[in-house]
Amino acid sequence: MIRILIRAATLFVFAIGLSYPAIAANSDKAAPENWIFLGGDNPADHLDLIKRSDIAGVQVIHSWKSLEPEKDRYDFSRIDRDLALLEPLGKKLFLQIQDRFFFPTHRHIPDYVLADPIYSGGLVRQDDNAGEGKEKGSGWVTIQWDPDVRARFQKLLMALGKKYDGKVFGINLPETAIEVQDNPDNQDFTCDSYFDAEIENLGIAKQAFPTSHVVQYVNFWPCEWNNDRKYMERMFDFAKKNGIGLGGPDIVPYRRGQMKNSYPFFNKYQDDLPLIAMAVQGPTLTYTNPKTDKKFTRAEFQDYAANYLGVDIIFWTAESSWLKEKP
Repeated sequence: MIRILIRAATLFVFAIGLSYPAIAANSDKAAPENWIFLGGDNPADHLDLIKRSDIAGVQVIHSWKSLEPEKDRYDFSRIDRDLALLEPLGKKLFLQIQDRFFFPTHRHIPDYVLADPIYSGGLVRQDDNAGEGKEKGSGWVTIQWDPDVRARFQKLLMALGKKYDGKVFGINLPETAIEVQDNPDNQDFTCDSYFDAEIENLGIAKQAFPTSHVVQYVNFWPCEWNNDRKYMERMFDFAKKNGIGLGGPDIVPYRRGQMKNSYPFFNKYQDDLPLIAMAVQGPTLTYTNPKTDKKFTRAEFQDYAANYLGVDIIFWTAESSWLKEKP
């Protein structure tokens, strides 16, 4: 039984069938769909890629601050712009709602959350080591384990769902991996409270988007290795029971860290989830295939994604070499 410290409003049984066309997750399904991961870019700047016949849609990141520049004033104009561009082209849109950042200068949550003492500063520093052979850097993560901060983030999710459920193909929350345990400024953090907060936010996202796909990126959990706290298992069970998709920011075949964390669960649960969506982003391209001692090829990414992880959608960085070739 998943332990969730949540308000009564989130004790909601998500027994709602997805009316948006689902991509089946089973052993005889087709190869994963190819999408373009654009980060925060304007899709209009990538039209040559988007118009390709082998591209189904785009994934765009929206920071919390960009969507709520002032308290209770939402700005969804970028989403409206992107839908207006993509729909006539027959392309789909996935929204990633970003509440964690990987550079010291990126603090992209609303100013009122940073300034009002009730929100305890809003952010805390975290470490990140994205990519192979790269030095660890520092960034920030929103303190979702603070109930006042979490309530504001959930209000944003509900506002997004009210306007875009059924209009966007999907929405995803970013990766679960954070490194804040040893931060002396983070006295209120516990690994359990972080896990509970992420589960609660995911439930609210599903409540807000009963028709569009909801996906949680899950790769690692703080304080956990090899499911020793049962966070990974409990997350996958929660997703299965509530019709929620899962995914991750990196497809890295055979990598030990992933194999000791989320990857075996994707393999086990692939037939039980409505959608598995994973990315090949810039850092992903830096990894070396231990079987060949060369960088992974497109075929190797696709084969592992389809045949081990059960992936339905791959979000490819626009810098992927195969996208420089003709379809």
